[in-house]
Amino acid sequence: MVAEHAGVCVATVSNVLNGKPSVSQGFITRVRAAVDELGYVADSHASRLRSGKHSLAGVVVPDLSNPMFGAFVSTLERLARDDGFDLLVVSSANDPDQEAERLRSIRSWRPAGLIVIPCDGRLSARLPRGGNPPIVVADRIPDDGGFDLVAVDNAKSAAAIAAHLAGEGHRTCLVAGSMLAISNVRERWEGAAAAAGPMAIEMVESGLDRGVIRDRLRARLSAGTRPDALFTLDHLTTLVAYQLLAELGVSIPRDIAFASFDDTEWMHLVTPPITAVRQPVEEMARAAWTQFIRRLSGGDAVPRTLRLSCAIEIRGSSLRRTGLPDNAAA
Repeated sequence: MVAEHAGVCVATVSNVLNGKPSVSQGFITRVRAAVDELGYVADSHASRLRSGKHSLAGVVVPDLSNPMFGAFVSTLERLARDDGFDLLVVSSANDPDQEAERLRSIRSWRPAGLIVIPCDGRLSARLPRGGNPPIVVADRIPDDGGFDLVAVDNAKSAAAIAAHLAGEGHRTCLVAGSMLAISNVRERWEGAAAAAGPMAIEMVESGLDRGVIRDRLRARLSAGTRPDALFTLDHLTTLVAYQLLAELGVSIPRDIAFASFDDTEWMHLVTPPITAVRQPVEEMARAAWTQFIRRLSGGDAVPRTLRLSCAIEIRGSSLRRTGLPDNAAA
């Protein structure tokens, strides 16, 4: 269509669009004018297939509405652009069946490789048969150790929060997180339980649906003696729990201490600000991209695992004793 409109051959159009230096300025002007008039957009997918060049990276995340996953993808976009890659980003909606379907469909785009934050540990079972591009797994730990992995030290970070709560004199703690089938949540619970010391600690699997989370937390907080502290292990559970405590008229930290694993901007802005584990999301994305490029270059046959340290932000929501540390109102 462009060639006919410009009065040139198809090869000339291809040479102009691909920046070949052998084309005369007159032909370049005619082709560019035809492209503008027709609103033509090149089919980069078809071009990649014809040329055999792989400049597309696929990214699969559980939920793009989660601030952490959004920040992770945003960092990958910048890194990919710097290295001449386009990103194809899809969400699995935290559903294993949808994740399997997304992994099948994304393969049809012939990406050079994938960076995946899986729904749970059973990623291998959901990969299409017949060979897959190189895969780097981030954040959530797969059951199969055959993947390159970049994640955080979940147990150590959760243990630090539990030890802090016990050190503040809290005698009982309710830990709430989506599902123990998700490796991150399981590691966080195990770390918290191991570090609780004399503080009695229990776990509620809150689920992935806002309504279910609300109902399960309401039932536990309304039954019997309210725990001294509440430690939530993921962002959605934290958000629902914070809203629920306000609805129930439960004051933080007077009636209950509150801490979260994921630190997001709103937690700095409320009063009192929320004690939280701050994950190095941008560092995780950079490390995942570095390993992605390394894998494409043919380096390292043996999968690599990298665990990153988190920052522990102690703020006013978890304090029981008189007096605040310097960063309690940060």
